[in-house]
Amino acid sequence: MKARATVLTLALCIAGAAVCFAADAFMGTWKLNEAKSKIGAGSPKNTTVVYEAAGDSVKVTTDGTDGDGKPSHGVWTGKFDGKDYPVTGSPDFDTLSVRHADAYTTNGTQKRMGKVVGTSKRTVSKDGKTLTLAGKLTNAKGEETATTLVYDRQ
Repeated sequence: MKARATVLTLALCIAGAAVCFAADAFMGTWKLNEAKSKIGAGSPKNTTVVYEAAGDSVKVTTDGTDGDGKPSHGVWTGKFDGKDYPVTGSPDFDTLSVRHADAYTTNGTQKRMGKVVGTSKRTVSKDGKTLTLAGKLTNAKGEETATTLVYDRQ
């Protein structure tokens, strides 16, 4: 009986560690690898993305250029629970909702004034070294853009 309890406790610890690692798969600083990315004309280009803990939420800070090539800085703080959370610094959308598809993938929905204007999928490679963001967006000018951004963990 004691051996059975020990095995069960060990299994729960391993499962808990796996869940913690999965939650951290996105955390850290990511730099854009332009050679591997496919950036659509008029698409914003975030050259640096930082995921960090903010209490029980995640704070994502982006720096790069907007669709016109002007410097941009954006911040989103929220949970990967599928609810809308405000975004600052984006002319194209004002809220973002993110939901885990699995331990290494999230799906996002961008909205402007309550209307869906974009969707995105973020995937971290199993080795944790690469983040790929694929998305479609109708920008504030009404132009549809599609992009695949590939980032390397720093």
